[in-house]
Amino acid sequence: MGSFAEFHARSIHDRDAFWAEQARLVDWKVEPKQICEYSNPPFAKWFVGGQTNLCHNAVDRHLAARGDQPALIFVSTETDQEKIYTFRDLHAEVQRMAAILQDLGVVKGDRVLIYMPMVAEAAFAMLACARLGAIHSVVFGGFASHSLATRIEDATPKVIISADAGSRGGKSVPYKPLLDEAIQLSAHKPARVVMVNRNMVAFTPVAGRDVDYATERAKHMNAVVPCKWVESTHPSYTLYTSGTTGKPKGVQRDTGGYTVALAASIPHIFEGKPGGTFFCTSDIGWVVGHSYIIYGPLIGGMATILYEGLPIRPDGGIWWSLVEKYKVNVMFSAPTAIRVLKKQDPALLTKYDLSSLQALFLAGEPLDEPTAKWISEGLSGKAIIDNYWQTETGWPILSICNGVEKAPSKFGSPGKAIYGYNVKLVDDQTGEELTGADQKGVLTIEGPLPPGNLQTIWGDDERFVKTYWKTVPGKLVYSTFDWAVRDKDGYFFILGRTDDVINVAGHRLGTREIEESISSHPNVAEVAVVGVADQLKGQVAMAFAIAKDTSGLTSDAARKALEAEVMKVVDAQLGAVARPSRVFFVTALPKTRSGKLLRRAIQAVAEGRDPGDLTTMDDPAALQQIVDLIKG
Repeated sequence: MGSFAEFHARSIHDRDAFWAEQARLVDWKVEPKQICEYSNPPFAKWFVGGQTNLCHNAVDRHLAARGDQPALIFVSTETDQEKIYTFRDLHAEVQRMAAILQDLGVVKGDRVLIYMPMVAEAAFAMLACARLGAIHSVVFGGFASHSLATRIEDATPKVIISADAGSRGGKSVPYKPLLDEAIQLSAHKPARVVMVNRNMVAFTPVAGRDVDYATERAKHMNAVVPCKWVESTHPSYTLYTSGTTGKPKGVQRDTGGYTVALAASIPHIFEGKPGGTFFCTSDIGWVVGHSYIIYGPLIGGMATILYEGLPIRPDGGIWWSLVEKYKVNVMFSAPTAIRVLKKQDPALLTKYDLSSLQALFLAGEPLDEPTAKWISEGLSGKAIIDNYWQTETGWPILSICNGVEKAPSKFGSPGKAIYGYNVKLVDDQTGEELTGADQKGVLTIEGPLPPGNLQTIWGDDERFVKTYWKTVPGKLVYSTFDWAVRDKDGYFFILGRTDDVINVAGHRLGTREIEESISSHPNVAEVAVVGVADQLKGQVAMAFAIAKDTSGLTSDAARKALEAEVMKVVDAQLGAVARPSRVFFVTALPKTRSGKLLRRAIQAVAEGRDPGDLTTMDDPAALQQIVDLIKG
């Protein structure tokens, strides 16, 4: 294949020929007429005129060669269940789910919202939507009713698929009451709700709206639902991501470009091979779960493990026991999970036979050097490969492509620019490209974005352009909103966000969204939320609020009680994932004389750093109050 440098250069300078080659990794009903159509920047259309189907490429095309090989391995340490679905079993289950959706009137282009725990039925639902040409929108099960309602309202689904409950740490987490409340809050009301009853919590179905999955499945045991061939540019799904404004953005993905991007990534980036096993520990509610629990491994002809449970239950060796049992070749997790395992008995790392494992990939947040070193030593020198990407891109921007050419990892770096990505570091003041080593700039991608990246924001082309794109001298570039430096060898190091999105254990949260939630408490006049460095989670949200009525806040106990109330509001509206680590009550927030909130200064003092130049600050006492509270 030649060197990676040549491979990458070809993907940029001979773009269409390169991607035409990668397109041969997937099945097409109609071959593409044009590889990339970029006449209306920044909107790129990939494999124009081609017709394909995501479900066909993930399931049907493997039936002849590996129908009886494992495809989906469902493991729940929450319910002590383990079940292997072969490609043939998966094909049958997906058709049953597709038949249920068809009966409920779902056709190509309809939206189906999936609010599910990590169960096999969630995978059937996603693949069934793709089979019908319906557009799925998966919402993370940890989100509460308010967050769910905004997504229902934006996606306007015809049908919602949900379950009575999930489970975490052996405790049931009810979904049904949150879903019912979200539908009540939403201006859009879905026609039907398919309920998967796991018999974890009692619930009352809504007459005329809710249907029981098991009952409907029994009617379709021999269902035959052919794949709907769709245009390459047809949307496959929307997935909501937090932004700097309160309303989440519905990232819209195409079908053909995404299928090709994932098909190419399995051998080139992950060194996955047909018949192998891929274990991604993420959740289907996040982009990593879409790309590397459900679609990517299956497209690559691999078995994929869908895991419900914690990394330390029944003990800190559970994941490694699964690597041994299912002969996992590729594992994909998050730095936070490894930091959790770091606290467990180190003997658990050597207890199991991990000889099948080629590499452990980590993403979702910056991987700190001590954690990378610890897991590398613990896994006896197995490749530990950091990679960096976003909900918007759908697959890695930066990593090591050992499937193209072997290269060393550098601790603390997610690697080099991946093929297809024309990455530029840009000076945020002048817009000039920074080409020298160790210069700090904003990580950008010159258009067109490669296949598999977002087409637009669902229903809002204008927001897509305004949010992500800017013109720098002679170029239109997509901004990742991350600071980075590149060393002399071409390895990038991510330094943090340029905007107000924080990364808590790999979950991107908009500080504005958390602020809006806190502000809805009747006794909060004003609030600032910042991301503060945390050893375990990478970052945590910390809030500083001004109370409307301070008369009752004269004691620590009263302030603690109000803090607990505010946290309950965030839990109820956004879910525990967005709960701040602390809510401090202050009499004033530090601002400039023109009234701009000094977020960077607040963040700096919260992390024990020098806040820098404060010459424009209106009232220094406001910042000192925060310093005293943090120290206290």
